[in-house]
Amino acid sequence: MNQDTSPRWQQRIFFGEWAAGRGDAVPVIEPATGDTLTMLATASAEDVAQAARLATEAQSAWAALPFDRRAAVLRKVAQLLEARAGEINQWNIRECGSIPPKAEWELAATVEQAHMAAAMPMQAIGEIFPSSMPGRRNYWQRVPIGVVGVIAPWNFPILLGLRSVLPALAMGNAVILKPDVQSAICGGLLLAELFEDAGLPKGVLHVLPGGPATGDALVRHPAVKMISFTGSTAVGRQIGETCGRMLKKVALELGGNNAMVILDDADLESAASCAAWGAFLHQGQICMQAGRHIVHRKIAGRYADLLAARAEALVVGNPATGPVHLGPLINDRQATRVAEVVERSVAQGARVLAGGKRDGRFYPATVLADVTPEMPAWDEEIFGPVAPITVFDTDEEAVALVNSSDYGLSAAVHSASISRALALAARLKAGMVHINDQTVNNEFQVPFGGMGISGNGSRFGGPASFEEFCQTQWVSVMDRGIQYPF
Repeated sequence: MNQDTSPRWQQRIFFGEWAAGRGDAVPVIEPATGDTLTMLATASAEDVAQAARLATEAQSAWAALPFDRRAAVLRKVAQLLEARAGEINQWNIRECGSIPPKAEWELAATVEQAHMAAAMPMQAIGEIFPSSMPGRRNYWQRVPIGVVGVIAPWNFPILLGLRSVLPALAMGNAVILKPDVQSAICGGLLLAELFEDAGLPKGVLHVLPGGPATGDALVRHPAVKMISFTGSTAVGRQIGETCGRMLKKVALELGGNNAMVILDDADLESAASCAAWGAFLHQGQICMQAGRHIVHRKIAGRYADLLAARAEALVVGNPATGPVHLGPLINDRQATRVAEVVERSVAQGARVLAGGKRDGRFYPATVLADVTPEMPAWDEEIFGPVAPITVFDTDEEAVALVNSSDYGLSAAVHSASISRALALAARLKAGMVHINDQTVNNEFQVPFGGMGISGNGSRFGGPASFEEFCQTQWVSVMDRGIQYPF
């Protein structure tokens, strides 16, 4: 009899051990080819309830472990991420349409996050405050939230899932991770296998792939005390509304329509390079994508020519079969939407300088000139490889154009004058502003997050992770009981 060589995760979900999901089976589709790579088991509302119960039971023992033992597990996770890079990256390429350098960067950044999380348990857990009451000591300390639900996106599924999972575990919480079904292997099941092999106690992490119904069950379950969601603003509004009614902590990292402001004294070769990277990386499927290029009228023509030349040089194709700069968009619906935004904008007067023609799920790097604020390419988050160019005449007009969007995630300003760029940046309603750089930036040790409808003010990374994934408690101590007036 042949021994079954199927991986542990094949058509399974993870409750600390592998089990069949009670949700629908769905195919894992390779975006570049349309081929079915495998079948995926999904979690039902009953599975979510079971995971919440098991996580609640396991959490207190995990939190009570000495800090060095929790840290050791997270260090082992970092080691296994590196050891299994080949398998994880290959799934990222085929499942998500990532080009190999993007997959490799994502995994390397995740390893850094794992090392940072492993250092968290050894940090101070609180402070001592003075008291006006003689003999009283006031301790203010961080304590775990309990069970944290993490709903991760498909575009950077490993990095954006584990940036919540890792610090949540470090702070003594149990976690239920719901990866998107379009990225559930590399962004979920391979990670569950990895945590299991790293020695994480049973029941502390659960991985439940699924669609909107699974996510809704996770958000609504009363034993899940916090939700960390990365995804669209539309879905984030719904999650925020539900959590608000339940008085449940929620961290929302949502969409963006991010602006690159090119002042008249900018280095245009550098600005065009930054713009191409910010607009076209991972087919523009990034919440920080440079979606609005706001360029001074004096240099707009030259900037457009340089950016269009860079766009025309980018190769589009299947990242699993050869070197390309841009892979496929994630699905037919998204490819259709990108094409429609461009077509509607062109019908209103925009000019295509590069790209602009869809080929199935493949869409080339596209540059649009003469874009005005009335066009879809201006006010919609495209989530595709499109760079719309709009002109301005004064710094005040540039600020007004940037701030006219309800989004406020990321922005960039290019100028030879740092003082001028900083003065302009201080007026922008964006959670992150990068001078003489592009909008797609992430450093694990720096708090990350947006303003406006790009999020609810939550921050990930560095010291912000301590506050996001814990709650605080005031404990006062008297050596003897007090005699009050009555």
